[in-house]
Amino acid sequence: MLDDFFIRAILAGLGVAVVAGPLGSFVVWRRMAYFGDSTAHAAILGVAISLAFNVSIYAGTVLVALAMALTVSALVTRGQAMDTILGVLSHSALAIGLVAISFVPQARSDLSAYLFGDILAVGRADLALIWAGAAAVLAVLAWRWQRLLTASVNEELAMAAGIDPRVERVVLSLALAVVVALSIRVVGSLLISAMLIVPAASARGLSRTPEWMVGNATLIAAFSVIAGLSASLHLDTPAGPSIVTAAAAIFAVSQVFRRG
Repeated sequence: MLDDFFIRAILAGLGVAVVAGPLGSFVVWRRMAYFGDSTAHAAILGVAISLAFNVSIYAGTVLVALAMALTVSALVTRGQAMDTILGVLSHSALAIGLVAISFVPQARSDLSAYLFGDILAVGRADLALIWAGAAAVLAVLAWRWQRLLTASVNEELAMAAGIDPRVERVVLSLALAVVVALSIRVVGSLLISAMLIVPAASARGLSRTPEWMVGNATLIAAFSVIAGLSASLHLDTPAGPSIVTAAAAIFAVSQVFRRG
């Protein structure tokens, strides 16, 4: 079964979907959409560093994305305006990454794959890494579910309950960095945030509880992967953007049925 490139693509996409639903819900609850963009844009710099030093793309991307996430967190705690910091770092990271990748000859021909994904080229090793990383992130989110949820709803309430919101922010930053690394082969650095935000935003108006929202977001992300890949196969469109387009279509439909 795994010799079929399309089946491998679906499995890779589903591996990202099962973790994009829960983590994307936290991104929406905490209004971290632009934060996700900054981390995702930094992934291109991670790709350039990985190729230059001949190390795993996933390892380099995780390290750079995590460094970006921690840098943003540190600057915000020093009183800097969140939107300003994110605007500066997001665009700067993308520009620096594109400049850096231009100095790596083997990366120039594959630049679009890193920007928009190349899910149809996913191999067995990639599948193993995607699902192992997804399982690790899901385990962390399940372990700290109540703490993360409380800190997302109300930081003052979290502190009263003995929960340090800064620790939970770091946990989410680490999880986000891992998911960015996992997703770069699937939808690319420019579309990773969409896979986190759009399914969760679609599920928000259709769900009664946080748990239902996580479940609905995961299902929507999974359906978007299957629908987008099917459309890509039949219409000969780019796979990554097709997946995000499917998610956007579901979001549009969800607005009709959203709860008041």
